[in-house]
Amino acid sequence: MVLHPKTKVRVAGQEVTFCCKASGTPVPKKYYWYHNGTLLERKVHRYGSRLVLRGLALEQAGTYHCKASTEAGAIKSAPAQLTVLAQGQQSCKPEPEPSLVELPSECPQDATGSRYYNVGRCPPAPCADSPADQSECGADAGRCCGVRRMEMREIPCAGSLLPVKVVAECGCGPCAQPRVLVQGRVTAADTGEPLRFGQIFLGGRKVGFTGYKGSFTIEVPPDTQRLVARFVDRQQRFVDAVKVLPFNRRGGAVYQEVKMLRKKEPVDLDGSRSNAIPLGELSGREPVGELVLPAGAFLRPSGEVFKGIVKASVTFLDPRDMATASAASSDLSFTNAEGEIVPLRTYGMFAVDFREGETGAALQTGPVEVRMDAGQVQMPEHLQKMKLWSLNPETGLWEEEGVLRPARGNRGKREERTFLVGNLEIRERRLFNLDVPEDRRCFVKVRAYSNEKFNPYEQLEGVVISLINLEPQPGYPANPRAWGRFDSVVTGPNGACLPAFCDGQRPDAYSAYVTATLGGEELEAVASSPKLNPNAVGVSQPYLGKLGYRRLDHDDPNLKKTAFQINVAKPDPNNVDETNGPIYPYRSLEECEEAPVSANHLRFYRVEVDKYEYNVVPFKESDLTSWTGDYLSWWPNPQEFRACFIKVQIEGPQEYMVRSRNVGGSHPRTRGQLYGLRDTRSVRDTLLENTSGACVEFKCSGMLFDQSLVDRTLVSIVPQGSCHRTAINSLLREYLSRHPPVAENNHTAAFTMLAPVDPLGHNYGIYTVTDQNPRLAKEIAIGRCFDGTSDGFSREMKADAGTAVTFTCRERPAGRESFFQRLLTAPAEA
Repeated sequence: MVLHPKTKVRVAGQEVTFCCKASGTPVPKKYYWYHNGTLLERKVHRYGSRLVLRGLALEQAGTYHCKASTEAGAIKSAPAQLTVLAQGQQSCKPEPEPSLVELPSECPQDATGSRYYNVGRCPPAPCADSPADQSECGADAGRCCGVRRMEMREIPCAGSLLPVKVVAECGCGPCAQPRVLVQGRVTAADTGEPLRFGQIFLGGRKVGFTGYKGSFTIEVPPDTQRLVARFVDRQQRFVDAVKVLPFNRRGGAVYQEVKMLRKKEPVDLDGSRSNAIPLGELSGREPVGELVLPAGAFLRPSGEVFKGIVKASVTFLDPRDMATASAASSDLSFTNAEGEIVPLRTYGMFAVDFREGETGAALQTGPVEVRMDAGQVQMPEHLQKMKLWSLNPETGLWEEEGVLRPARGNRGKREERTFLVGNLEIRERRLFNLDVPEDRRCFVKVRAYSNEKFNPYEQLEGVVISLINLEPQPGYPANPRAWGRFDSVVTGPNGACLPAFCDGQRPDAYSAYVTATLGGEELEAVASSPKLNPNAVGVSQPYLGKLGYRRLDHDDPNLKKTAFQINVAKPDPNNVDETNGPIYPYRSLEECEEAPVSANHLRFYRVEVDKYEYNVVPFKESDLTSWTGDYLSWWPNPQEFRACFIKVQIEGPQEYMVRSRNVGGSHPRTRGQLYGLRDTRSVRDTLLENTSGACVEFKCSGMLFDQSLVDRTLVSIVPQGSCHRTAINSLLREYLSRHPPVAENNHTAAFTMLAPVDPLGHNYGIYTVTDQNPRLAKEIAIGRCFDGTSDGFSREMKADAGTAVTFTCRERPAGRESFFQRLLTAPAEA
């Protein structure tokens, strides 16, 4: 499906047009349209690939999708939502919805000490188009609900006034069109070696190369529903990796680590004789099966039989090895007869590469036999459904090659055993798969939070949640026998729903291993030991006990805390304790996606470090549609985010909080006005006694959102406690003196500068990174700052490397509140 119908809003009486388009061989010409799952009559609506509804009535609201079919198969589109408004009904209410931001610690707002303030938000819902604006099937940005007007408020805070901009009115306007990106790194699954200058394909089109360190950036084409990318090693050391990459439709970049499987070293075969190649060589385990090549099976592209020496490389990805899951290609899905994309459960994948021994020319094969050991299939019902599949590298979908049927056989002197046998011809370089369709499916509800408080308004968007389906040993759900498939979903404003295999009869028939990453950073799962806390996990008893929730370090505290495992126990509809999540039946996806935050769900969170951010113009970095064009916006350009950090060395007996205060410095519209605050706790240098370092974010100098004038941000760096400045990086001091005006540094307890416009670098103690993802830009800049280099990435603080300013703090720091109270009430020039 190359064109999917789009979600639309109309007023009763107007008309609407939905479009879809499929490609294939032969070219699809039959289209069917459905409303809420019911087929619409072709004679009544006279549709083809386009559906036109005139004189809309309220009851015509709902979901619409199309299906295209030929004698070769069928494919369904993604559903589109049609909202039909009554005459006079508003699609965008002028009153903003509540949205809370955290204020600095010295700014409690009520008697309970709450530090949260309602700044309001406008939900980015689509608006009804006027009749003149209603396009049909072309690119249509549409109209969306957004901010129409903001107001400045001043909050009493420690004897001073803290400015904040709040949403005063919402209204309809052009929808934001943020760039949607996938970034990441491609490395070898076994050694971590980067794929240097590898080719990247979307469909059959080459779109770029990986960098020297294996890095890549892919801009997601508009209206993409499923992003399929193929990574190719031009030196042919690795098997092509075909990945279905998750992305955030609301804009920004999602980070992905892509693993490639190294090709197995070729062996010499005599093309004039019959040969058998084992599939699966896991230490201490029998092979899953074998590939049997009869005499004369090898063919040149012309069809001529080749009987010479063949260099044969057969690389098998064995799901009995848990470490191979990250290197598997595709998302293990195929299209059924109804055109639905449905999941497979794998028993192994293999890639073949046959070449002439002397010339290295590629060879094909005639009919060959794939034999699978039936003893490796632990679920008896799978024996009747096992099929042989090949991967279409352009669609990322598996296509059926044939059925595997039982046959008796033996291996040399060993006992006779049952094999599942299938046949195929290898005409192109594809990945093959031993799979069964699995219809016992559910959805798992997962949310990610900014900290361990799990506040509903501090959920994180843009987090990649990955779920690997495991087949556990009977009676030992924590000891998986093999993995079966995997899925990745990006969290939105209401979390994520991940598909998973499940079973209603045996809770431990399937289990799931779940992880979460944000910009390459692994998030932490809720602890399961020494005592399981249902309130923290997010699932009430007794269902939690049935799920058998266990964090990775449950039995071994030395293991990581960044994953959990559960039994995917299908909920019993007759048991009220199991009807409120976190597991939902497969037909209840909408219920899962719209579940309130009070419903059962599983949780990840960012490890709360001593770090705090305050923006005068509120902005949620995980949701680029929340960006507002304003002179006081911390990030002036929503298409490109430039993160700036300064490295501070502190000589003192402990760790200290360091704040940056950022105000307009040279722009006439912002001079003296606050952009925001950043607090960071210093990190000890393990090699230097009584020394720590802090990487403190400040607002970069540069153009403001109107792109007309540069503002050099006036940045004040102030450590907590009785500290005094003892050194300033000589290169930085010289640069600032050569680029006036120069900020006064009369106060020895602080360092003040008009931030440089140029991206200086580690020699100056300034670290600048530009990226389409604000979180990723920050992570990279912090990694370089910790390391004190221009391109390093470290989590170990090297306090004396690449430092901009040094402070000495000899006394125990004062209370944080009283210190920041003095800072806030200090005059701007201090």
